[in-house]
Amino acid sequence: MTDYVVGDIQGCLAPLFKLLDRVDFEPSSDRLIAVGDLVNRGPQSLATLRFCKELGSAFTSVLGNHDLHLLAISQGVRRPTRKDTLDEILDAPDREELLDWLQQLPLFLSIGEYSLVHAGIPPNWSISTAASMAREVEAVLQSDRANLYFQHMYGDQPDSWSSDLEGPERWRLITNYLTRMRYCSSSGQLELRAKTAPKNTPTDQLAATFAPWYSHSARLARQDKIIFGHWAALEGNNCGENLYPMDTGYVWGGAMRLMNLDSGEQHHQPAES
Repeated sequence: MTDYVVGDIQGCLAPLFKLLDRVDFEPSSDRLIAVGDLVNRGPQSLATLRFCKELGSAFTSVLGNHDLHLLAISQGVRRPTRKDTLDEILDAPDREELLDWLQQLPLFLSIGEYSLVHAGIPPNWSISTAASMAREVEAVLQSDRANLYFQHMYGDQPDSWSSDLEGPERWRLITNYLTRMRYCSSSGQLELRAKTAPKNTPTDQLAATFAPWYSHSARLARQDKIIFGHWAALEGNNCGENLYPMDTGYVWGGAMRLMNLDSGEQHHQPAES
């Protein structure tokens, strides 16, 4: 079996099909793994969910912030924004089946020697801590407390980790680390406003303590291989040893990236003009 990891799909199914054809993907013997954000912004969010679900055991993914946003809308605790392309899912006859399936997906995956998460792992967390924190939120999502979770999911506070955090505040911070983080301090204090790549972020926009989550020298998980998406502005460029950025911004005019986990070979499908 060959494992292939794909970057943020965001409802762009056509380029994914081209990539899978290029590597002769066979669901009976291969597996497709996504870094989250299966839906939103692109034109085929419903078809994307149906395709991924129909792959059965030949597919898995972590949840991204856009996936969680869809679930919050479906729970009635959030209204769609003008940029969302989710109406087709919300109006689909198989809506509940698809959304139930989506809500069962994890926030963290361990695939062989790789750890996979949508946004990243804060510098003050080890891999085992990240996995444990993800399991906490997954348990809430798969319980009768899910609606409570979605009611309190949005927000930038608290912005720093404490083991004393409880309930919705704890769930929100874990979720923000794993699905929204780009910049933070070495102690894990989040800065969620800046979205541009480090080279394009004005020095006066960030306090001196903030830097890309993966760049802190004392990061506890620096020896672990981490696959992540979310940060399209990085354009998939090298972030350092043991780091595999997969969001190359197809929905914004970049390419879609597919990586063979066995060989490390990467394939790219450029956006169509």
